[in-house]
Amino acid sequence: MSARKRISAEQRKESRKDVALAILNNVPSSPRKMRYVADMIRGMEVFKALGVLKFSNKEASKKVEKLLLSAIANWEQKNERKAETGELYVKIISVNEGSTLKRLRPAPQGRGYRIRKRSNHVTLIVDTYKKEDNEINNN
Repeated sequence: MSARKRISAEQRKESRKDVALAILNNVPSSPRKMRYVADMIRGMEVFKALGVLKFSNKEASKKVEKLLLSAIANWEQKNERKAETGELYVKIISVNEGSTLKRLRPAPQGRGYRIRKRSNHVTLIVDTYKKEDNEINNN
């Protein structure tokens, strides 16, 4: 690895120390359905987002709720203390398309219709409010 790449990699690692992320791969639901749930909690305070997800009727909300709990636990592990109410928020939540299983369903007159069973990948990053407030005040 060259010196330039090493310095760049160290800078990326340093910037990721402050935030905690959780990744959920190969969720067997369509990305469109998952994005609907992700849009509900984007930018919210984490404990408020947990309440929204808990009482949502969507199937995807159960998976995102578990992922959010994992991200909070990751943040607590990194900072060696418990998260307080109003301290953390959902900084980034992104849903990307995963692999698609292609299946055939029998159709009339000897034909077959293609069924696409989609999957998705969810990335969730939580961060503290206080860090952003300091950056705004410095500029």
